[in-house]
Amino acid sequence: MRRSGRTQALAAATAALALTATLSGCGLVSGSPMADKVQPGTVGAGQPLKGARLTVTSKEFTEQIILGKVMGLVFRAAGAEVVDRTAVQGSIGARSAVETGTADGMYEYTGTSWITYLGHTKPVPDPRKQWETVRKEDRAKGLTWLEPSELDNTYALVINDRLQKKYGIKTLSDVAEFSRKNPNEASVCVDNEFAARQDGLKGMAKKYGMRFPSGQTHKMAGGVVYTQTAKGKPCVFGEVAATDGRIPALNLKLLEDDKKFFPNYNVAPEINSRTLKEHPEIAKLLAPITKALNNKMAQKLNAKVDVEGQDPHDVAKDWLVKEGFVKAG
Repeated sequence: MRRSGRTQALAAATAALALTATLSGCGLVSGSPMADKVQPGTVGAGQPLKGARLTVTSKEFTEQIILGKVMGLVFRAAGAEVVDRTAVQGSIGARSAVETGTADGMYEYTGTSWITYLGHTKPVPDPRKQWETVRKEDRAKGLTWLEPSELDNTYALVINDRLQKKYGIKTLSDVAEFSRKNPNEASVCVDNEFAARQDGLKGMAKKYGMRFPSGQTHKMAGGVVYTQTAKGKPCVFGEVAATDGRIPALNLKLLEDDKKFFPNYNVAPEINSRTLKEHPEIAKLLAPITKALNNKMAQKLNAKVDVEGQDPHDVAKDWLVKEGFVKAG
């Protein structure tokens, strides 16, 4: 599972109950201090967090782990002692940690909060308004959302570069037209959850008028979708996460969601409100970091882990140093 927004609200609620019993266990109470000797670069001048002890968290998939490390390293460069509790198992553990104060902050997705945690079924089409509505409702839960990024880790369909050139398909409307005219060639690879969700394959097909015969819809593990779509067999199209590093690595081409069907999953810092009140400088520290994030950047960083096999901590640190946000101490 690439993000908790893919999880049914009922499963999330069940996980929340389980979390209460496990917070005292190893998953969230444990963690390791960030010992990196990083110094301020373009952020953190004067070390405004000196003397603070902050905990960062994340979910357990690649992009989340990298972003959690990024946040922790920025806090570290600004002078804080940082406890690293990234890669929390389960769909709701990291969110609950920030809400309860077990952790101080994480990078979260607007669509995840709106649909999974806040229980809404209809996404807000405008990304900015989506963030504003989430920010407003989450205030009551003791959570403060800082400014969002362009990074939008939503669902997408891809096609390999060879077949895109052959068929000239660039949008989901093109996919729909192709599926109606060429039903024997219109095939799609999806994971099981996407196949079952109304905001997945069923809803997308209905919105666009796509016609994938049952024998042309192939369900498989999420990671296999990428390799099979890259081969063009058994599927012409594949369902992916828009910021996955395997998209450029396998020469897959994202198809435009021209009718804006999929929810917005823009990432933004989600900070415990008590922590932010005590350390308001956090907002200024993270603002330029968040602004620098976009889908292409995320794909590159994710690929360094998922394709090249690098460590997420190293990837996060190297990016911050390269961009000049921090300096290696």
